[in-house]
Amino acid sequence: MSRLILASASPRRLDLLARIGVVPDAVDPADLDETPLKAERPPAHAARLAAAKAALVAARHPDSYVLGADTVVGAGIRILPKAEDEATARRCLTLLSGRRHRVHSAITLVAPDGTARHRISTSIVAFKVLTAAEIDAYLAGGEWHGKAGGYAIQGAAEAYVRFLSGSHSGVVGLPLFETRALLGSAGLLG
Repeated sequence: MSRLILASASPRRLDLLARIGVVPDAVDPADLDETPLKAERPPAHAARLAAAKAALVAARHPDSYVLGADTVVGAGIRILPKAEDEATARRCLTLLSGRRHRVHSAITLVAPDGTARHRISTSIVAFKVLTAAEIDAYLAGGEWHGKAGGYAIQGAAEAYVRFLSGSHSGVVGLPLFETRALLGSAGLLG
């Protein structure tokens, strides 16, 4: 049986894989520049990063399957950043307050022979209109740190979601339906 390497350090992705009975043989995060290309749209950005992460790690594990993933929050054609500071998280939440946005979660599986399979999940999420006090309280909790769009749907922000169409697991960071289909097509599920 071939080894499966997860090209991500995300504990959420490990937890989500475990939900479908998959435990990677190793975790080897890809370290690459995630800056969007000029005029790059959110779904293309997610797909490009998932493929680049998988390819980078596959070069280090040539006899293994490598799963790369990336999740991008898009407001219209705008790609929202991963919030690394409170000011960025506040800007994201203020922008998302009371409006719909899309979450694109892309995955790429690179096989030992170098072939790559790709899937993308797009979900629509709508937040309630957030008060300044709600934004302050959410920011004080700190779970926004490092999260695309400045929020984690699997945490306290879920209480602000008034509408979700698509994949909850995709919004968390790994669309399980698509992941299971991809791994199954490669013969990696029991």
